Amino acid sequence: MSAMAVHGLVSRRGEREVLSGIDLAFAPGEVTAIVGPNGAGKTTLLRHLAGLDAPSVGRVELGGEPLSSLGSATRGQRIAYLAQAASAYWPLRAHDVVALGRLPHGADLSRPAKSADTEAVQRALQRVDGVQFADRSIDALSQGERARIMMARALATEAAVLLADEPVASLDPAYALETMAILRDEAARGACVIVVLHDLGLAARFADRAIVLANRVVAADGPPVVALAADVIDAAYGVGFRHILVDGVMQPVAWERRG
Repeated sequence: MSAMAVHGLVSRRGEREVLSGIDLAFAPGEVTAIVGPNGAGKTTLLRHLAGLDAPSVGRVELGGEPLSSLGSATRGQRIAYLAQAASAYWPLRAHDVVALGRLPHGADLSRPAKSADTEAVQRALQRVDGVQFADRSIDALSQGERARIMMARALATEAAVLLADEPVASLDPAYALETMAILRDEAARGACVIVVLHDLGLAARFADRAIVLANRVVAADGPPVVALAADVIDAAYGVGFRHILVDGVMQPVAWERRG
């Protein structure tokens, strides 16, 4: 059984159709990268998978059950969602922001934490190399440090499904690579990891599967070497790509803009 699936999903914003007839299934233990040009519906699809938006037509399933039939607490325990440019709006300690990831499990920041919650928060901080600034206010951190703390909050949930929308956008190359390695580790523990990326090189290197969205539909779906082939992404992005083989991984490089 798939960890998540969408059937006949149509998403509209007013009169405009953003996604049309999407049918996808996502397996546990895999990293799936969702790529495509701006406006292709990548974030929209992720929000539907998180249960934040209801499809105009079709349905989303979690473990074979309609997502809409599950309570918010159940969804919160089973799905961790890291929004694009996620941040905190109160000057909480970084540690307490990470602890918010335990709320679906009944954690209460106003009371002493249970050992399971304390251990999950500590593991998440260690995984993003965030222990050294755990006691600092979130608004005193750099943009990259905040991004790592928000990733730790998602990891602390220890959910079966991890959805991440552009988690490397504000990170330098070292931490971008570390973040992708963390996502691979999540898949290795059995989680279903679905990540929106603009960096096709990272998608090619770290993902088991790539889904290309373009013109409201799935333009390609398969292993990165297939889904990110030149003819597919040239048409999707309106850009001429060159592919360079690096350590056995084919890396797409945007080379020239096409009319």
